[in-house]
This record gives sequence, C-alpha cells and structure tokens, in this order.
Amino acid sequence: MSELAGQCLCGALRFVAAAPSLFCGHCHCRFCRQAHGAAFVTWVGFPQASVRIIADADALHWYQSSKQSRRGSCARCGTMMFFESTIAPGETHVARACIPGAIDREPEGHTFFDQKVDWVTVNDGLPTLASDHPRLAGFKEVGR
Repeated sequence: MSELAGQCLCGALRFVAAAPSLFCGHCHCRFCRQAHGAAFVTWVGFPQASVRIIADADALHWYQSSKQSRRGSCARCGTMMFFESTIAPGETHVARACIPGAIDREPEGHTFFDQKVDWVTVNDGLPTLASDHPRLAGFKEVGR
C-alpha cells in the first residue's frame, strides 16, 4: 500500500497521500466536533510533503480556525477534510472518513477524551488522553 487516496462527497476535492501514515486517532475536542458536526473525528496524519491535493477550480477552501491552525474543506459540498497547524509543523491531517477502504494502520487511541460527548459510549479498549496530558499541551491553544 504505497498510496492512499480519497475525496470529498461531491468529488471536486481529492487527495493522494504516500504511505506510511504518521498516526491514526480519534479526536474528541470541541473544535473538531463542531467543525465536522460529529461526536468525534478520526484523523490520519501524514508528512505534509507526501500529500498531494487535487482540486477543481476554487474547490479547496482553507478556514483559519485559530491563530495556529487551519482546516481545509470542499467549497462546493462542504466536506471537512484537512487540518494543518504550526503545533504539528510539517504534517497534514486527513479525515479518515474521506479515505475509502483500509489504510496502513488502525486507530491507536482517543485524544481530548475528557471533552467527549455524553451521548456516545466509547468502549473499544484504546488508550485515552485527557486535555491535560503533556502530549496534547500545544493543542490547548488551538481554540484561541
């Protein structure tokens, strides 16, 4: 599996990313939940240089969601697909749901688990990290 490919709902925004990925994990932070309209978002991280974004004219829209971070979506259908931040320099995070089929790894854990919604039960045995975990320290500024 040398390349992973995916697209938005309407197909106007596509990407190809070279495997291996850096990580795959579920994010429960309120910013990801609000941006995607979902209980949590599963992200797959790649080195930014290994992601090739293919977009019809004006299909890619970047939204500066904080001083450090931006989120990429399809300007036509609204599919939220990408996350990039100075907190994770050199990385592009891709919404796992936009990649059909298997990828090179399974989800490895849950981040910002203390922010999860009460109406979803998560009992998959994966490790969980709360907002105050040292590995998440830089992301505390994402919403500011």
